[in-house]
Amino acid sequence: MTLLEARNLTVTARTDGSPVEVLRDINFEIGEGRTLGVVGESGAGKSMIGRLIAQMLPPGFGVSQGSLRFQGREMVGLGARQRNALLGKEIAFIPQHPLTSLNPVRTVGSQFDEHLKRLGIRGKANRRALAVSNLADVQLPNPAGLLSRYPHQLSGGMCQRVLIAMAFAGEPPLLIADEPTTALDVITQARIMQLIAAMREKHKTSVMFVTHDLRLAAQVCDEIMVMYAGEIVERGPAKAVFGTPRHPYTHSLQQCNPSLSGPRRQLISLPDHMPGLSAFAGLPGCRFGPRCPVGDEVCSATRPEMREVAPGHWVRASQGCIEGTRTIVAPPLEARAPDTAGLRRPILEARDVSKVFQVREPGFGLSHRKVEAVKDVSLTVYPGEFVGIVGESGSGKSTFAKLLMGLETPTEGQILIDENDMSGPFSANADARIELIQMVFQDPASALNPRRRISKLVTQAMEGRNQSVPWPERLDRARQLLRDTGLAPDTIERFPSQLSGGQRQRVNIARALCAAPKVLVADEIVSGLDVSVQAQILNLLLALRESQSVSLVFISHDLSVVRYLCPRVMVMYRGEVVEEGDTETVFSSPKHEYTKALIAAVPPDDPNADWRISDRVFSLDDAMVAAE
Repeated sequence: MTLLEARNLTVTARTDGSPVEVLRDINFEIGEGRTLGVVGESGAGKSMIGRLIAQMLPPGFGVSQGSLRFQGREMVGLGARQRNALLGKEIAFIPQHPLTSLNPVRTVGSQFDEHLKRLGIRGKANRRALAVSNLADVQLPNPAGLLSRYPHQLSGGMCQRVLIAMAFAGEPPLLIADEPTTALDVITQARIMQLIAAMREKHKTSVMFVTHDLRLAAQVCDEIMVMYAGEIVERGPAKAVFGTPRHPYTHSLQQCNPSLSGPRRQLISLPDHMPGLSAFAGLPGCRFGPRCPVGDEVCSATRPEMREVAPGHWVRASQGCIEGTRTIVAPPLEARAPDTAGLRRPILEARDVSKVFQVREPGFGLSHRKVEAVKDVSLTVYPGEFVGIVGESGSGKSTFAKLLMGLETPTEGQILIDENDMSGPFSANADARIELIQMVFQDPASALNPRRRISKLVTQAMEGRNQSVPWPERLDRARQLLRDTGLAPDTIERFPSQLSGGQRQRVNIARALCAAPKVLVADEIVSGLDVSVQAQILNLLLALRESQSVSLVFISHDLSVVRYLCPRVMVMYRGEVVEEGDTETVFSSPKHEYTKALIAAVPPDDPNADWRISDRVFSLDDAMVAAE
């Protein structure tokens, strides 16, 4: 039986006084107990569909054509009272950002109680018992004690599990999961997806799963629809769509995604970025046409119709583009140069570095306990070498990065950069640190001052070291940095808000390169980015290694990204290094049980492969909860 059905659905908005079709001719259906995946880059319209289902379109947006029916009831034009009766109880949501979705000044228990009260559960004792039961269902430790804690006292993974428990509390027929695993480490992601699958099976719930992770969607979804600029460009069985993609956009997204196994191939990044709403009116044909690697005059001038290329497999593309998709093949990545580390002196050395924090115990006393965030970690990096550090949240990766940068001081051990002792705090040798080591931060939006132009942002290092640097000299340096990072010249006078996420991350990298440092520390810099933008950033880093011989300490929870970028890898678990060595060897023949668990938690490259995440991931003790 069909639970949710969209037919010829079009959403129109007015930009500059003219109507623009934000969502155009959307057709899909979700059967009972089925999972529909929605994939595409930022701006494709994935979340807009969720907002439409929730009847929460932005001001000025409205349905101009078509219908959306839930359990046979028309939802277009639904009144506020009827809408509120549906949301939460019959249609539930798991949002993208768990830490910002929970009220920081209220306990988990009070927020859960309010949600259950809205669902019509009477009696405070009944609501408390149901909350404890639902938190236990999502495998949270000490669920009764958790009710008295605040969101900031939980990790991102735990907050996400709280939201999953709340979403399933009303046993809804339909669940909308909007990027529920974005920026989570692979083991936490595997846990979350298994929990959603278990809860879906228990409550017979249908799921709309919005994601930009193609491998994950291929494993957890029954059907997939690929969106681009407000249109569905490909739709069909998940394994067919990703096993034999017929639309050049779907195939291009796959070429942007590095693999964890098999031959290493270059990432073919899509040019430019998703068109904005104002550009839609100027695209009479296929909206993907300006970026399409195999586009022809037919699809540029005339909008292609949806055609069925296999049973249940639909594609919006001309026949020429469908056939041309097969010609998009990524070339092999050049073999890595042989290791000559023994012939050079290190540029960075960490010798038996440890960091112990004193954490105050809860209550009215002044007792503290020691937390060993980093334990006897040693690392040697040579000029021009890229080294990856992997591990789940709480493994000590980011704390180790702060130690390298001088943002934290080691409790024990020594850090040498270009043979200079940098074991002290940043303020002790700030000028020397700026010239030797720089950090690229995870979130470029919060790392860049929104009130400063790009010209001043990328030359901040010059500003900090010498207030008397002439402005023309800074401007010349800014232009050079923009060229080096592949940004357009006119970017120089823009503000961060006028750039895309990928462009802001390039600005973040350009700023780090301003002082010509010898070492870059990159902490999760492609986490949460679209795969197309991720490919651009990864290829940029490889180009910088060749042109500037910069060394890189690359921290990530994405093992396939580390394999693509770094010849050597270090695996951290509970603050310790449990395995390290050549990346290909470590990932293909892991020795430590934790490394095996990390690899088992990654969805396989082959959509037809069986993703058995429970055997190894859940056989270990709960590392995440221990860290929390």
